[in-house]
Amino acid sequence: MSTGTLAIWQRFASKPGGKWAFSRLLCFKAPYFASIRPQFVELRPEYCEVSIRKRRAVLNHLGTVHAIAMCNMAELAGGTMTEVTVPRTHRWIPKGMTVEYLKKATSDLTAVATLDSRPDWSASADHKVNVEVKNQAGETVFRAVITMWVTAKSA
Repeated sequence: MSTGTLAIWQRFASKPGGKWAFSRLLCFKAPYFASIRPQFVELRPEYCEVSIRKRRAVLNHLGTVHAIAMCNMAELAGGTMTEVTVPRTHRWIPKGMTVEYLKKATSDLTAVATLDSRPDWSASADHKVNVEVKNQAGETVFRAVITMWVTAKSA
């Protein structure tokens, strides 16, 4: 397991303002994600939960959360979950993402990323990450499957 990101999360999450600080720190490392102002809710191997507020900067012309903001949210949750799940001896990169827009996103949102199946790290392979984005009523408004290419690091 990649202990760097997870160790930082574990140090920060239980402290006042720690989840906020972790979220800002991750956005400093990958600046594009700052556009949605994510808030990490929970992070552990094989699970990541991230939320965003419905605010003007993430809205489309209909006044709902923009589709690409939800894609951004899905990639952040899926990538961070993958980062804390793969062994330290491995690396990963998103290879593709399929998405479904199921309902208008009219409220704050929460994305949950999980693995499709129990991973086998013995060979380079695609791993499917499922991400569901729900509104405040608990309804799924968006779904993504992200294909992560996971390989052993070069010696």
